[in-house]
Amino acid sequence: MKKINILLATIFLSAICVSQSFAQLGFQLGIKGGPNFSNIKTDVSTEGQTGFHAGAYAMIKVSKIGIQPELLFSSISSDITTGSATSEFTSSYVNIPIILKLYLVGGLNLQLGPQFGFATFSELKTAAAGVTTTTDVQDQLKSSDVSLAIGAGFDLPFGLNLTARYNLGLSDINDTLDLDIDPATNDELRNQVFQVSVGYAFVKK
Repeated sequence: MKKINILLATIFLSAICVSQSFAQLGFQLGIKGGPNFSNIKTDVSTEGQTGFHAGAYAMIKVSKIGIQPELLFSSISSDITTGSATSEFTSSYVNIPIILKLYLVGGLNLQLGPQFGFATFSELKTAAAGVTTTTDVQDQLKSSDVSLAIGAGFDLPFGLNLTARYNLGLSDINDTLDLDIDPATNDELRNQVFQVSVGYAFVKK
């Protein structure tokens, strides 16, 4: 009988813990967007440019932990200087960040997670000796990109939220593109993007 009582007590306490967890379970579905401040990491002088991102997100939150997958369209660009030539490198991606959010106080949260990108467009516009040429370089770059997203956010009333995030490129996106930095090798290119986002959760439970 004693063992039965212990078993019943254990089941009862487990049921309480599970019910409390579900009581704290939250779900959001929303949209977000904002500017990109992007640059390319390579071996020559570069200057960042401004683009944009926009898309949708979902979030499941249990207590102070949230998991937020997103689907974003992102446009990025950078100026690259090699010798007497300056090139504007522009590309766009469909990005899928999977973000772990740790809530600290109120709506303040820290964010960390991988981002998987799939290239949809890449163009190189080069100006040299007074002549500008535009080249589609999509087939000279890799079709995918992997980044580490690091950031912070704040959830405001009425479903609004703000996010500042830095996406550090982990993979070399270059395949066969030669920028003449080193004629003997293809040049390593890594995306670096700082994003500021405004989001709105139109479903919040």
